[in-house]
Amino acid sequence: MMKTNQQENEKKCEDIEVPQTAEEREKVKLVSCSEGLNVEQQNQTDRQEEQQDDDDIYELPTPFNLIFQRYEGETCDGQFHGEGVACFEGGHMYKGVFSKGLMDGHGVFTWAGGLKYEGEFVSNIPMGQGTYTWPDGSSYKGEVYNGVRHGTGTYKAKNNVSYTGQWDQGKRHGKGTMHYNQDKSSWYKGDWVKNNREGWGVRCYPSGNMYSGEWKDNVRHGDGTMSWQKLGLQYVGMWQNGVQHGRGTHTWILKRVDGSQYTQSNQYTGDSVQGQRHGQGTFYYASGAIYEGEWRKNKKHGKGKFTFEDGHIFEGEFVDDQMMTHKALTPLSGSSILGPDMALNIECLLQKIPERKHDTEIKQVECVVLRLDRELRSIYGFYGRLGHAHSPDNTFLLTRLQLWRLLRDCNIHHHGITLTQIDHFIKEDSGTAEVHSPFTPMLLRRFLSCLVVVAYHIYHEDMASQKNLLAACFSKLMTDNILPNAKNIKGFLFRQPDCAVMAVKYLKKCWQVYQAYCKVNVAPRDDQSMTCRHLLWMFKDLCLLDNNLTTAKLLQIITAESHDPSNMSSCLDLEITFLEFFEVLLGSAEVKFQQVSEGLKESRSPSCPDTEARRDLPKVEARENILHYRLHYRLPLSLS
Repeated sequence: MMKTNQQENEKKCEDIEVPQTAEEREKVKLVSCSEGLNVEQQNQTDRQEEQQDDDDIYELPTPFNLIFQRYEGETCDGQFHGEGVACFEGGHMYKGVFSKGLMDGHGVFTWAGGLKYEGEFVSNIPMGQGTYTWPDGSSYKGEVYNGVRHGTGTYKAKNNVSYTGQWDQGKRHGKGTMHYNQDKSSWYKGDWVKNNREGWGVRCYPSGNMYSGEWKDNVRHGDGTMSWQKLGLQYVGMWQNGVQHGRGTHTWILKRVDGSQYTQSNQYTGDSVQGQRHGQGTFYYASGAIYEGEWRKNKKHGKGKFTFEDGHIFEGEFVDDQMMTHKALTPLSGSSILGPDMALNIECLLQKIPERKHDTEIKQVECVVLRLDRELRSIYGFYGRLGHAHSPDNTFLLTRLQLWRLLRDCNIHHHGITLTQIDHFIKEDSGTAEVHSPFTPMLLRRFLSCLVVVAYHIYHEDMASQKNLLAACFSKLMTDNILPNAKNIKGFLFRQPDCAVMAVKYLKKCWQVYQAYCKVNVAPRDDQSMTCRHLLWMFKDLCLLDNNLTTAKLLQIITAESHDPSNMSSCLDLEITFLEFFEVLLGSAEVKFQQVSEGLKESRSPSCPDTEARRDLPKVEARENILHYRLHYRLPLSLS
């Protein structure tokens, strides 16, 4: 028959007193959730659910010799031919069509034990479309080859387990969906290899937990996303033998704070070993504090830097969450009128302004930020949700990818500045490998600091005569660019939410392609970037251009959001970020989608049996098929 709890008991940073003396600082203890972030219990629960689900299906009887005892029916030239009933030794019986003495055509064969097959026969062998029914009510309906399930079919067991999909030599193999209970709340949909979940698939557990990603030998293995609904926990990253292992991101959603517009969350991005934080990683605390450094068995251990919510920074050696040695970095002078989640870091701009004006410039720009607090938080939340289907509180950290989209929506790149240049203006302490990464998360305070920095670089010459330069630049950016244009989504990635959720699954693979085709810039930058010219060469190298997706069409896609789309050649040597690269891929996929759609229309005819099925194919599903082909099969070839 087909047969941890993770709670965040971290002390929030507002509960940690900043030590005032060197002696006090030496004794400071920074607990890092070593108890609350242990995922072993939840992983064990998931494995138990998997074991309960992995029951085998009924095996079909092996071929055996049949000896006739009695026959009643039509004959021809002394052989059984036509409709008839035959009884065999052992109690087996066949009723149906014979041809030249053989069971051939449609018929019903009943084994002595009660198993019954009804369907097509070829030369005594069940072959074609048929239905097996077991005495307990279990059944298989679908394609049969040489007496075994082979092709496409549905198996239903008496215990409400069912499988619909592809079969190979009697085993689940290919694409298929399996339901494990009566209300179909527990299921798996995806790839199978010889009865095992292997490849890409989505698993919904009885508990409501959901995993989407790669599998091997029935366990989570490879790149995948797991959501523990009741615990408010999500992990996105690498898996090995059913547990988190490799690079990934854990997010813990905390309860909504009274009076707060947004639910807070803790997030860890970094290395994991056997389900524990181990290696290099960064922890973003709900209170706004950040730890960056080394980890061992879920604890801060090694060299690291802890930034408190008030801006104090402790940097040095950690042992089992205990800070051993450090140096204290003093925050900017003067008290901020903004809360800790909005505190600005604009030291790079203050270096360009006389020191005597620092305090005034800071306070004035803070006043503008405070006045626009509601709008800024709304914009941050809106763009942070782009590309996500759902979360326990529907709130996400903004990433650099989404910040790029906001800047392009607001036409910042029309002011003689590229997004790659902006990356360098706002890079803070990021290494060259991370300065253009689309996956870099941004807390609200860093997002606000980025906007102030961008405003200065765009408008400082126009506003040079203003008394408070930073405030004037920021006010102009918000008035002329951000507020009139934010939330009006452009481009190919986030414009259609359903397609965006599907498209982001290919971000990591396409990021690898982008990096492979980037060139290394000379010092002092020493980073990697791509120009539009490199992008054109990539399309030619991978043979992606054809009669529909021509060079002219590709240039049209590339320049769609430029300040002067008609001047295509002017953009060839401009550097582009990964967002611009990825959206060109999506735009090209749109062209291919239209090409395939036209081909489907031409191929439809009344004689085609699946015409209606094709006519009902949703656009989103069709587009997903095109994207899967272009991004999953064609582009990764460049990495081999």
